[in-house]
Amino acid sequence: MKQRILVLAKKKKFSIPASILLIFFCWFGWSVGSVLTAPGTDTISARLAEWGRDHYLGRVITFAEIVQYKLHPPKQGGVPDPNQLNNLKDNAGLNGQAIAPIVLPALQGEGEFKTVVSQGIKPIIQVAYLRPDKVHTSFLSGVALMSGNDLKFVLHPGFAEPGKLENYVTQDLITKANRSGLVATFNSGFKLKDSHGGYYSEGITARPLAKDAASFVIYSDGHANIGSWGSEVSMTPDVVSVRQNLVLLVDQGVMSPAINKNFLINWGFTIKNAYYVWRSGVGITATGDYVYVAGDALSVESLANLLQKAGAVRAMELDINPYWVSYMWYSHMGEPTKLVNFKRPANRFFLPSSRDFFAIYSR
Repeated sequence: MKQRILVLAKKKKFSIPASILLIFFCWFGWSVGSVLTAPGTDTISARLAEWGRDHYLGRVITFAEIVQYKLHPPKQGGVPDPNQLNNLKDNAGLNGQAIAPIVLPALQGEGEFKTVVSQGIKPIIQVAYLRPDKVHTSFLSGVALMSGNDLKFVLHPGFAEPGKLENYVTQDLITKANRSGLVATFNSGFKLKDSHGGYYSEGITARPLAKDAASFVIYSDGHANIGSWGSEVSMTPDVVSVRQNLVLLVDQGVMSPAINKNFLINWGFTIKNAYYVWRSGVGITATGDYVYVAGDALSVESLANLLQKAGAVRAMELDINPYWVSYMWYSHMGEPTKLVNFKRPANRFFLPSSRDFFAIYSR
């Protein structure tokens, strides 16, 4: 009898942990499986990284990214590959407008703008390419200069960021019905919980707007502005959308004095500021035009420097990482062309997007 009681006790002792393990693995399989089978073009590695950040593994993911970076830092020296050089040669001597090259002597066509989208004879989107610094000379960053008077912006929600699509009229993709007049699309900022800012669109506050946060603001007539929330931009009756991300990189034409300080409050819990990785940013010029910059081997400082050189008087960092950086312009037939060779397909935003993004239309 004693032995039987011991056996039953042992069975009871191990049955509880076993059931907990079973529940855990069922939940884990369902949770990861739902992420891996979600719509859109997010890669498996990007989906798993997002799942980890959403389940208290953010520091582990960032540590893995830092280890990967230290094992495979971006190449120093050298020249851009032939395909990149062809972009420069295509631009040589076309518009007469240019950004002063950072590296001298300049390559043929470096920093010179080419019109890629126009209204009649008027250029509304121009692109230029230049090396980001004197060390990473085999990389070319892309710069898109967009005419402020001829464009209107729309902020699209993502099905995960900010989520709750049923609350919005605007969809998480650009449908065929909404491609008329489409001239460009580009990525938004960090995940909201990492952005140190908020999200407001269509009268809905998905995350409270933060004072002093760098803000991309869209108004009812479609024009946009960029500034520090509560001082340079603020809530008015004609504000349609506000997307915040960190603090301004450039303000009043001057680079932020905190640009090299690795404060999480400024730049978010991501790969360190001084690491040279894929980054993107957007700014506004003194004349109201818009500048978007993206490329590999960029630090926070070199991104800010490029935006400033392209004429931005106020500018903010957007998302980083080759899985999230995206800028495409569209032909009159609606065919997308990548600004730089990021990892996502050029038709990324024609399919459901997990992250919010911006679409630009001609007026």
